[in-house]
Amino acid sequence: MAAPSLNVIALISGGKDSFYSLLHCIQNGHRIVALANLHPPLRDAPTGDSREDEMDLNSFMYQTVGHEVIPLYAEATGIPLYRQAIDGGATRHERDYAYDAAEQSVDEAESMLSLLRTVQEKHPEANALCSGAILSTYQRTRVESVAARLGLTPLAYLWKYTALPTPRTAPADEAQLLLDMAVAGLEARIIKVASAGLDESHLWECVSSEAGSGRVKRALRKFGAGDGASLGEGGEFETLVLDGPGCFFKKRIAVPERGRRVVREGGGSTWILTRGAHLQDKDGSNTDSTVNVRIPDLFDSRFAQVLEDLTARPDEASVPAVRGSEIKPLSRLSISNNNEPELFTWSFISDNAFDSSMVAEETTEVVGKLEETLASNGLDAAHLTTVVIVLRNMSDFPTINHGYGSLFSSPNPASRVTISCGNLLPEGRNIMMYATAPPASKALIRDGLHVQSRSYWAPANIGPYSQAIDSPITSNHVALGPRSVYIAGQIALVPNSMRLPTPSDTSLVEQITLSLQHLWRIGTHMKVQQWTSAVAYFDKAASDEDIRRKAQLAGRAWRMMHAESDEEEDEAELDPWDLKYNTKYMSLASNESSKPRPLPDWDVFSTRQQNEPETCVPPLFVVEVEELPRGATVEWHAHIGLSGLLQTSTRLVAHAESQLEGWRSWSTCVRAEGGVFVHTILANFGLFGARLSLSAIFSEAQNKYRDSIRLLGAESLDVASQAPYLIHSIWTADGKRASCVAVFRLSIRSC
Repeated sequence: MAAPSLNVIALISGGKDSFYSLLHCIQNGHRIVALANLHPPLRDAPTGDSREDEMDLNSFMYQTVGHEVIPLYAEATGIPLYRQAIDGGATRHERDYAYDAAEQSVDEAESMLSLLRTVQEKHPEANALCSGAILSTYQRTRVESVAARLGLTPLAYLWKYTALPTPRTAPADEAQLLLDMAVAGLEARIIKVASAGLDESHLWECVSSEAGSGRVKRALRKFGAGDGASLGEGGEFETLVLDGPGCFFKKRIAVPERGRRVVREGGGSTWILTRGAHLQDKDGSNTDSTVNVRIPDLFDSRFAQVLEDLTARPDEASVPAVRGSEIKPLSRLSISNNNEPELFTWSFISDNAFDSSMVAEETTEVVGKLEETLASNGLDAAHLTTVVIVLRNMSDFPTINHGYGSLFSSPNPASRVTISCGNLLPEGRNIMMYATAPPASKALIRDGLHVQSRSYWAPANIGPYSQAIDSPITSNHVALGPRSVYIAGQIALVPNSMRLPTPSDTSLVEQITLSLQHLWRIGTHMKVQQWTSAVAYFDKAASDEDIRRKAQLAGRAWRMMHAESDEEEDEAELDPWDLKYNTKYMSLASNESSKPRPLPDWDVFSTRQQNEPETCVPPLFVVEVEELPRGATVEWHAHIGLSGLLQTSTRLVAHAESQLEGWRSWSTCVRAEGGVFVHTILANFGLFGARLSLSAIFSEAQNKYRDSIRLLGAESLDVASQAPYLIHSIWTADGKRASCVAVFRLSIRSC
């Protein structure tokens, strides 16, 4: 089903990115109802010779150079244009923006609010806002903050564009976006340079052309420019759009040569002050009524291969890789209990029974319990890392979301997983909540990713939860070096439409693959090098055989993504000469140092374990629940993503059922300068029909955890437990049914 068409206000700066994002809005079936622009404060009686006219605001938020041309866009496009002067400057310098009504000084981002309110008064049908953010979280979060307060859906179709699949027939090119703009018919000229690699000779270059983009890349490469430099993402250059496809630009803008005056600000910054810009009729050769913009493929090449394999061989079993290990990575380590936990883990359920019609009141009680617990530990909601919400009925999700959202007022709320377990919840209870947070410490820096805009990259998180939160792994509240990354549950929403894929015979494998790709893209962005373990939740199956088949499909996808990829092999085969002299590959050379680590990163394992790649695959479990959000078939949940790992610092050690009397264990052991972190997951296969109480199962799991730590070479003392998730069934990646799964973590500080 196609997504409903939106009525879009397009923020434009005159630059290439805002206009190309606007064209993507049209390509996605939306309608541009108004253009909106913020310009520098107008000066009295400009003469053209005043030094004041020769000053650019150099705003991190807005492009202001070339603003004198902006009024022409209304007639050039036939779309109404609304403008307003920028009020104030950048008073809030943090990367992730959140509006604070109590602030005395007003940040320049708030100028957008009054401008857009004016536009909404004139165009009450407007319900979306588009911007040209590519890599700038600073810019994107400010636009999203304003959009949220005005009830507008934020659109950022260029977000993470450099990480998206390139055309299949073309070599990888860091400036692919510029080439795509050229194909779309966008004419964007460089109007400002501010980089050691670019000089005055590059001014007025048509960067949206193969020749122009190539010249810019070569110039920047000499100075080792970073990621996004060839697109101007670091402020290396700014552009002015003069023309575009005939379906949008009815006329083109011309600036006479005598009206282009070079202004030298110093410090490498040079720009063009334009005078005499005017409109010209187009020659009639570009009258196509359609937009020709390239929409990136939905799947990266590796995931496209996974999809193809699962589709071609849907019944092939996943091969398990569990065999007992005698390795003792924790030998000679002394473990002692800390006085306080390294990570708080809580569960909350209402004390009182609630009718299904009183879910809002029940949510208020549960959220209140969470707030009280946080406060009693010197914390607030901004400290939460991840939350799991278990519902009786997924139809209650919007109501619960509203109450839960009242917790958060700061940027980057906790990541979240939401599932429904139906009538497995206690009678009269419609919601159960599990939360984690580290103890309060100013020294432990928490970070996050919260993208609320639609793009082609990954689903937007419109609700009160982040795509990912990362925090340091600690022992005795001292950071060890590596970091834990908690990623929200991922379902198979198509990012640019926020709809599930169209139902078809291959819907199951498509949802498995797409949602796993979302997990991978977010993990890569957060610099995850290895997963500790993961769960793939599936909605209620028709039979045991049905869920077993789904488990095997998910298991195969998981294992394929932990195999060495052809892309990694291809990159390893590149000769240094190619990177330096071959024009096909030269653009890759400048990005080698800033290139993200692969996921998984094999270098974190010992050489011995790298030579046995099947032992490097973290465990995956498939869990059958009642329902998932949006009616999805599958939701991927990685327990922890690990980042900041050193080479050869990590061991994944598995213990077979024969070693643990009916239990299997997998322990990810990470050595760091400050100590050792161990994440262990245990699975039991022999408790069916045992009629054991939950407390007895807890006790059994704790004992087996101690045994697994002994097998690793150390002794573990007290073990904390948390309330369980009650679900319909659990399966291993090879289709074997488990009776329960338990997760433990341990931090040991070096003596």
